[in-house]
Amino acid sequence: MEEKEMDKDIDKNIDSEATEEAVSEADDVKEEQNVEEEQNAEEQTDRKEDKKDAQIAELTDRYKRLLAEFDNYRKRTEKEKSAMYEVGVKDTLEKILPIVDNFERGLATVSEENKEDAFVVGIDKTYRQLTTTLENMGVVAIDTFEKEFDPNIHNAVMHVDDENYGENAIVEEFQKGYMYKESVLRHSMVKVAN
Repeated sequence: MEEKEMDKDIDKNIDSEATEEAVSEADDVKEEQNVEEEQNAEEQTDRKEDKKDAQIAELTDRYKRLLAEFDNYRKRTEKEKSAMYEVGVKDTLEKILPIVDNFERGLATVSEENKEDAFVVGIDKTYRQLTTTLENMGVVAIDTFEKEFDPNIHNAVMHVDDENYGENAIVEEFQKGYMYKESVLRHSMVKVAN
């Protein structure tokens, strides 16, 4: 009987060892599953964060591009507005220049004895006021006196052979030319020698 009891004890020990091993293996499997689940959860969180980061980067890039486009648009419209203003000013000034020419022609015909006449003095003052205003706006008469012909600012309407003058020298001015800032408003009409 003692052998049976020993066999039972051995069987119990074997069963308890097997049970302990099984429980230990089950715990290990559960622990592995928990680790895998945690890793999966972390990966999903990382994926969500990666998606959010990518979305943030895309929106930031879009914002920067729109900001740059708007800045370029603002600069372009400013340039266009400035160019339109310049064109409008030049067009207006071109229409005023014949009036200046008429004042000059009229004042040139006044005789010496009539220069002190109130009417002539009034016309002269009006002419001076007009030319001063034009100069303040940036309109300057092109100087042709003893200058060499320059096709960029002069318009040669006559040519004369005269040994008293140098090559391409301006001999006479028929109509004054004017510059507005850095551009030619009206070319000077001149007679060129040689």
